Amino acid sequence: MKKLMTGNEAVARGAWEAGIRFASAYPGTPSTEILENVANYEDIYSEWAPNEKVALEAAIGASFAGGRSMAAMKHVGLNVAADPLFTSAYTGVNGGLMIVSADDPGLHSSQDEQDNRYYARAAKVGMLEPSNSQEAKDFVKVAMELSERYDMPILLRLTTRVCHSKSIVDLSVSRTEVPFVPYTKKDKFNPIPAISKKLHSKVEKNLRELERYSNESPLNYIEWNSKKIGVVSSGIAYQYAKEVYGDKASYLKLGFTFPMPIEKIREFASQVDELVVVEELEPVMENDIKAAGITCIGKDRIPREGELNPDILRKALINEENETISYDSSTVAKRPPVLCAGCPHRGLFYELNKKKDVVVVSDIGCYGLAPKDIAICMGGGFSVAHGAQKVFNMAKNGKRCVGVMGDSTFFHSGMTSMLEAVYNKSNVLLIVLDNRITAMTGHQQNPGTGYTLSNEPTNITDISEVASALGVKHIKTVNPLKLEDVRKALDWGLGFDDPALLITRWPCVLKKLSLADTDEFGNYKSVYTVDPDKCIGCKACIRTGCPAIEFHEDIKKATIDRSQCVGCSVCAQVCPKNAIAREVK
Repeated sequence: MKKLMTGNEAVARGAWEAGIRFASAYPGTPSTEILENVANYEDIYSEWAPNEKVALEAAIGASFAGGRSMAAMKHVGLNVAADPLFTSAYTGVNGGLMIVSADDPGLHSSQDEQDNRYYARAAKVGMLEPSNSQEAKDFVKVAMELSERYDMPILLRLTTRVCHSKSIVDLSVSRTEVPFVPYTKKDKFNPIPAISKKLHSKVEKNLRELERYSNESPLNYIEWNSKKIGVVSSGIAYQYAKEVYGDKASYLKLGFTFPMPIEKIREFASQVDELVVVEELEPVMENDIKAAGITCIGKDRIPREGELNPDILRKALINEENETISYDSSTVAKRPPVLCAGCPHRGLFYELNKKKDVVVVSDIGCYGLAPKDIAICMGGGFSVAHGAQKVFNMAKNGKRCVGVMGDSTFFHSGMTSMLEAVYNKSNVLLIVLDNRITAMTGHQQNPGTGYTLSNEPTNITDISEVASALGVKHIKTVNPLKLEDVRKALDWGLGFDDPALLITRWPCVLKKLSLADTDEFGNYKSVYTVDPDKCIGCKACIRTGCPAIEFHEDIKKATIDRSQCVGCSVCAQVCPKNAIAREVK
């Protein structure tokens, strides 16, 4: 049976076919759809975890208990999960264990474009790199087999283009039913220093055996064409290289990339006139190849930054460019990313950015598109604000810090960040933007929504109760679309000498409302219009940043796009002439 699938869909199918029993993840582009699709297979227990670290820890526990398991995350998520990753390389597995890292070359939806192939080397675990959807599916089964054979977790490294592009996949109609491996107490599951010293020796031995496998593996194969140029490549970069060179080059296509098949590369290099290493992003393979004394061309020509594509490679490697349509770039408006029309975060940031001597420390989420001063990583909104506030206090410059994060981020790693501020007697204002869903990655459930990945009702974790338990004494909840209430709440929160928490609670404008949402928030959506006779062209409404509002320079009037407006009323509240009102039906 054949089916057109994205790489993420194919990984999920591969998990089912490979007999995986347990899957856990935290949503993050470009990996999110893996677990969303795994949830469609009843034979696999799947769950959203509060963060990537606990997702991997849960998968490790499932592996130790004897079931094949997996954890999936985006590249920066593996930073969060690095602690259990490195230790699991020592402990090994019982049932097979696979970690999916979805890298994001080009920073399509990330704060950096780190190359997670380095993690395989640092943690000393095997690594596979599929180049299309078929391999994304097939490599899951290989990962399980290698994990159990060599007693180690296996890293499956994807990239955005593999995750989201589609290709034909041959599906197996049956699932490999792998029996549970009996659980017995083993020293390796308890890596205290005395035991870990022995485990480290085992890791090194397994890596040597795995390198022999790499040189013999059918996943690493040669395609002979012209021997003038030989290309060593992996992942989606292999597909780009073939588009550029076609049959004018031969290819050593690597699917199993750590440990590197150096002897196979050496043999291939000896038979071609010039060796070119094509990889995205860092010169990971190139460095290994050069360290082995093999001459090659790589990042001296190919960009080290950004996502590759055939046009970039064609220009870099053979100095040719495709013809493109020319246009006058000065006629294209430069528009920064903006919050959606009706986004509940808009009112909060509109008022927040009117405050003088306030430094806004944001986190990673939709609100990253709002005006702010600092943003570092998931969960950093409160702790970065706390550290900055301590120094501002020392400097006696009168500046106040406000830390902002979303509800899902609060559950991810914001709770310990909050505890840092409370325990160390900070005077920061903490704000949790509770839009009732994990919005940025496509509306996944989280511990505060009341539903699991499978949409089963579950316990709701109340943010205010958690904050109170952590020691926050001043807590207020506000509707962020009511600007006067927001203004007063900000003044209230900035008036304390110890941490205060402001929760803005209103559903994401794109969310499909649950019955509980409807009961709490009602059916609030409507359309607002501008009265042209009252509009004075002051652009106050434009300054809210709502993409539904357009200003016409010829007539010096604003209008509202009916197809985008949902009736949040923020623009109406800032209009000094009451020229904006709800449309009367």
